[in-house]
Amino acid sequence: MTDDFSGLGLSSKVTDAVAVAGYDKPTEIQAQAIPHLLEKKDLIGIAQTGTGKTASFVLPMLTLLEKGRARARMPRTLILEPTRELAAQVADNFEKYGKNHRLNMALIIGGVSFEEQNKKLDRGVDVLIATPGRLLDQFERGKILLTGVEILVIDEADRMLDMGFIDDIEKIVSRLPPRRQTMLFSATMDNQIERLTKKFLKDPVHVQVSRAASTADTIDQKLVRVGSKPDEKRAALRARIDASVGLTNAIIFCNRKRDVATLARSLQRHGHSAGALHGDMDQKSRTETLDAFKTNKLTLLVASDVAARGLDIPAVSHVFNFDVPVHAEDYVHRIGRTGRAGRSGVAYTLVGPSDSKHLDAILKLIQKPIDWLEGDKPKPDAAESDASKPDADKPSRGRRGRAAAKPKAETRTRPPAAVEAPAEPKDTAKPAPKNARKAAPKKMETPPDDTPFGDAGPIPAFLLRSARVS
Repeated sequence: MTDDFSGLGLSSKVTDAVAVAGYDKPTEIQAQAIPHLLEKKDLIGIAQTGTGKTASFVLPMLTLLEKGRARARMPRTLILEPTRELAAQVADNFEKYGKNHRLNMALIIGGVSFEEQNKKLDRGVDVLIATPGRLLDQFERGKILLTGVEILVIDEADRMLDMGFIDDIEKIVSRLPPRRQTMLFSATMDNQIERLTKKFLKDPVHVQVSRAASTADTIDQKLVRVGSKPDEKRAALRARIDASVGLTNAIIFCNRKRDVATLARSLQRHGHSAGALHGDMDQKSRTETLDAFKTNKLTLLVASDVAARGLDIPAVSHVFNFDVPVHAEDYVHRIGRTGRAGRSGVAYTLVGPSDSKHLDAILKLIQKPIDWLEGDKPKPDAAESDASKPDADKPSRGRRGRAAAKPKAETRTRPPAAVEAPAEPKDTAKPAPKNARKAAPKKMETPPDDTPFGDAGPIPAFLLRSARVS
């Protein structure tokens, strides 16, 4: 592997911009992928998250785009991203590394005015970064022609296909010229997805610098046992945040969007600097929240998996999985938000009683054990440990349950003398007298205590009346 970027074949404009950005040595994925891409070969790149995959295609694209010129509504290159945040981040990379170039770039994502996007497209763009849905909207409106695309990049390829974008991607690829260069990058890629890539690539070069779905050694991973109740999980999370040494900022992942907002408000009420980020927020709010986190105005970012892929925030010291991810691959991407570019990071995963199935899938995927946090396993709460047992102190809601739930000391029993006395024989053959209803009060004796009906005491007279047979 080359010791610096100058030996990769990049132009001087690109290497100068990289040096100004503070990078002097390429990562392994960059060192292996960039020379092939400069030769205009199709490529499938697999590497751990946080190893510089974005720069692996941005830097050679900038070098290749130095020749040629963009035409109106006909972008020269197309980069597809699964989320708006990733698309915006790639745009930032082009601005940072392309500062010495005069290239036009357009960001086509949802939540942004069509009018502003159309103005850029009309002027002509060299680099078009888009999410599939908005790109197809613009194409159907007649604002984009894809026949001039020279380079196609499908970033986070497994996520793109897993999110249901396969139909959109096939529509987009069918509108591209057959003679083009295509690249796919991801941290994970199973065999089924790799078969699908045969539709999009021709004789691709496979660059894999780490086992697919592996986690970085720079991340200290721990499991934290918690109860099943939401308030117990939130309390355990706060305790772990307060006890974490060296926490500068952290991303907290939830499985559901509604839990993101609830947890963020809970942390704020307990004095933490926290914000929420999920897919149902409008684009302005999402951008403002992410910028506040990047500039350290927010310490904690509570997010859905919209923030799990590709977001490059180098200073993230900790990641907390408030929920164990349902899809094992998401675990790799979530904890990959920390420990990036050789830095050390810490990832805690809160595991409840019902999470064993998903945890087993994660351990099988990453093929390495994760230690439980010793000394921090909360003891089961008394209310939780008794949840599966009938409560002896609280009556149940049913009618029969209320009678059965009375304290044992109040159970109605006859006095010992009544127990020892011989039982009075009942004459079942003799029919009850006609005036039994009136005579009954005279025969009824006062019970030895206030025994409720049905537990003990004499039988009411109306039950002793003989049935009339017609």
